[in-house]
Amino acid sequence: MASKVSALLFLGIICFQVATAQIVMDCCLSVSEKRLIPKNIVSYKLQVAGSGCDISATVFMNKKGMKLCVVPPEGNQWVKNLIKTVDRRHSQH
Repeated sequence: MASKVSALLFLGIICFQVATAQIVMDCCLSVSEKRLIPKNIVSYKLQVAGSGCDISATVFMNKKGMKLCVVPPEGNQWVKNLIKTVDRRHSQH
């Protein structure tokens, strides 16, 4: 009987651990300052340091589905312009 209780307790602990586990983030580990060709970019997202990732970045997705990690928009006008271009494209559809 004690072994059944121990087994149930162990199973309960395992289930609790799985249920409360953090979701693994897909984060950029480094960024590039290389300017990207606007016609190849289809979407973007902003990665914020401290929200599950170590660094801030702008993550652009190209037509081939590749994620390209570049510097954040703050202080980088070319990134701001590219974000505006992508936003305009999406608002036209």
